[in-house]
Order: sequence, then C-alpha cells, then structure tokens
Amino acid sequence: MKRTLPEASGAAPGKLFKLVDILTRTETWLRKREIDSPRLEAELLLCKVLDMERLQLYLAHDRPMSNEELADLRPLVARRGEREPLAWILGNQPFHAIDLKVVPGVLVPRPDTETLVDAALEWMNAEEVTYVADVGCGPGTVGLAVAAARPNTRVYATDISDVAIETTRTNVAALGLSDRVAVLKGDLLKPIPNDRPIHWVLSNPPYIPTKDIAGLQPEVSEHEPRLALDGGRDGLDIYRRLIPEAASRARDGVIVEVGIHQAARVADLLRREGLADITTWDDLGGITRVVGARHTGKGT
Repeated sequence: MKRTLPEASGAAPGKLFKLVDILTRTETWLRKREIDSPRLEAELLLCKVLDMERLQLYLAHDRPMSNEELADLRPLVARRGEREPLAWILGNQPFHAIDLKVVPGVLVPRPDTETLVDAALEWMNAEEVTYVADVGCGPGTVGLAVAAARPNTRVYATDISDVAIETTRTNVAALGLSDRVAVLKGDLLKPIPNDRPIHWVLSNPPYIPTKDIAGLQPEVSEHEPRLALDGGRDGLDIYRRLIPEAASRARDGVIVEVGIHQAARVADLLRREGLADITTWDDLGGITRVVGARHTGKGT
C-alpha cells in the first residue's frame, strides 16, 4: 500500500531547510495526528536522524538539513503519524536506571512498571545472593532493572515470545549481565528447572480485559503485541495460572503488577495459596499498581 509521507519533513529539489524549520513543521504535523507530546517527539526523531542530543538541536538550530537527512527523517515521522510506538521507532526506551533496546513486537516498558521494580528492591535482601524469576519478561524490563540495581541478584527471564526472548538476550549482553541472567523460552515458570532456587517471582503479566483493548490508544490497541496485553474476560487469566505456580516455587514471595481495580482480587489469589503479609504499592498517578505477598515467617 502506498504511504503518504508528511509534508513536515519534505523539501523541494535544491531547496535547503533549516533544522529549526523542520522541527517546527514536524511538530505541527504530529500535533494534527493527535500525538500527545508533538514537540518532544519531533525533537527525539530529529535527534535519532542527526545523531544529536536534544540540546544540540537548539545550538545548531540554523543548520541546514541535507536532502539525505530529510529522506531519513520522513519515514520515521510517517511511522509515528500512523501511531506506531515511538520507542519502536527510536529503538530504545529508558527504564528505571537502565536503557533497553525495544523492537516492533515487544511491549514498550512503562514508567508504571518502575513501581514493580522498586517494590522488589524494597523487599529483597540486598546482602544475600537472591534468585529472581521475571515471568513474561518482554524486553527484559523488570528482571534486568533489578539485576542492574543489585549485584547479588541472579535472574531467570522467561517469555513465550520469540521476539521478546531475542530482545532480552540483546539487552542482557548490552548491559553486561550475561553472567547473572539466564533467558529461557517457555510458559510461566516451566522453563526454569525444578532444582534451581527461586526466591522471588516477579511479573508484569497481561492484565487488560479483552473488551477494553480496542478502546486504548492506537499505539497499544493497533500495534503492541496482544499476547502481552490481553488478560482475558476480567484481566485475571494469567494470575490464576501464575500465582499457584509461583507460590509453590518461590521461597520468599511473589510480587506482581496489576491493572486498575484488580489489586483486591489478586490479593485474594495470593492468600488462597498460603501467602501472607499482603502489601500494595501505588504508582506515581496514585493508582494501586503492584501487589506483593510473602511466605509466612519471611521478613525484610
């Protein structure tokens, strides 16, 4: 199918446009397509094409852009106008204290999920070697952030998606964590051998009710992998499978991310498996985003 490219980054043959002009036109074009932060995203797209930092854009605002640079920019702007996730286009996403490579087909790390990492770091013993299972790892979001923050941590990262597994392995190597992170393809905890210790099970599973997905932003509903989003009729399908398995394998406890209004029901699932000390953490928006539970007698 023929794609109409944005005028924001077009140029007539032989005519040179200043960087600041292209930035302004790109911002306008993205705004018309209802991008939430059109100026910022225009800056980031230009930074990628020109291999610059954002400050450099303004220091070089009168710099003319070549036709080759414009040709590189136009398809990126067009992709964003079609509401493809910006992180896929840029190829990376900052998360917690690390930077993760992301590619089409993997869930883009969200700031909300940093709450899950912070909860895990709060409960884990920083002085002891700790084995963590990151179930449904995506690009390695939770497990790699925890491993980067705690040198004593060993991580099993599992997922059923080939692209997620490949991307996690790339991120493990880039972050220098190959000696502490094993990336395993398979369902939930099944790829982790039964004789391997697991202290904590962490997970950001798919939790969006099926009927709600169509109403989400196009970046999510039309692009991000449904496998990483769809939690079934009430959003709790994976929790019903994961929590019994996690409770039986984890020596210390289980900490999971949840959707809006799901915390109480997930807490009930944790209690049914004999876990106690049920605790919740709110994200920066004040929404209860994480639920954790420990085996009786375990302390911080």
